[in-house]
Amino acid sequence: MKVLVTGGAGFIGSTVGSALLDRGHVPVILDDLSTGRESFTAGRAFYRGDVADGRLVDRIFAEHPDITAAVHCAGVIVVPESVRQPLRYYRENLAKAVTLVGHLTRNGCHRVLFSSTAALYRPGPDFAVDETSPIDPTSPYARSKAMVEQVLADAAAAGEVNVIALRYFNPIGADPLFRTGLQLRDPSHALGRMIEAWHGGETFRVTGVGWPTRDGTAIRDYVHVWDLAEAHVAALTRFDEVVAAERAGFVALNVGTGAGTTVRELVAAFEEVTGAPLPYRETGPRPGDVAGVFNRSRLGQHLLRWQPRYGVTDAIRHALRWREVDATSRPDPPRSGDSPAPAAGLSGVGPAGRPPVAG
Repeated sequence: MKVLVTGGAGFIGSTVGSALLDRGHVPVILDDLSTGRESFTAGRAFYRGDVADGRLVDRIFAEHPDITAAVHCAGVIVVPESVRQPLRYYRENLAKAVTLVGHLTRNGCHRVLFSSTAALYRPGPDFAVDETSPIDPTSPYARSKAMVEQVLADAAAAGEVNVIALRYFNPIGADPLFRTGLQLRDPSHALGRMIEAWHGGETFRVTGVGWPTRDGTAIRDYVHVWDLAEAHVAALTRFDEVVAAERAGFVALNVGTGAGTTVRELVAAFEEVTGAPLPYRETGPRPGDVAGVFNRSRLGQHLLRWQPRYGVTDAIRHALRWREVDATSRPDPPRSGDSPAPAAGLSGVGPAGRPPVAG
């Protein structure tokens, strides 16, 4: 199977590409490198450019006429930034997605796997959600994703395209073989900010402590990025069967672990992995922040025949190890067909002023 992966030089898209390769499939990468890294496309067909560039998409399909599906990961994802720059988010996430799907269908590609978000849900009293929970996005980022879903659902109902929308919760970690990981040095999500604070000897900020959760901090469903990538491969492998279950040709599935973790609990898990305290201070929430949600649905696991294998501490270990690998040099690339190793302890020297990371 040959698959077009937009945003394939980014954190999630590159991991999806690796998972495809490991299962014997061929990813073709389209990325403008606005946040992605070209090095993440090594050994893969790569086209640099915009997903809305019709001539470029036509060229990709002319050179790879055997592409059978597209995974649309490209977009902008920072909630506070979306509050400050809503027009940019609607342009990048909504307008360009509509244009891209037009280019895909014109080239005979009618299978689309869309990177959506659980941020579009209205949380219930216990913060657990499933695919039937009310859609009530509270930021331009989340609204842009909900709007794309509606566009795709309408196009699917008209018979123009078939779609599986994977509603991500909170991806963390790194490829367990350390081919790729978080590529940004100024991450917006909690674990990324913890790692940067720990490496820099700084104080981590807990943004928001007045939420109606069990400890007052925001709650999230942290899913390992490799588990998320394998969910994409499962969705692509079973695409027609899953879509056939819905007459309208559009299926939305949650991809999460089913466990909610608060920010304070994430700090505790981080300290367990590092074996050292993480200094933090409490501040107010950022613009667009919400209390959060976690997944209570098993529909995705059932339809995709997929289950997450890694936990939060595994993801923290892999993310920390990736940070060390990325700061120095990459290990030799793995052999084709290698499978991810089980989560293991970290070795080596910790950041300045810190002890080595515990296993």
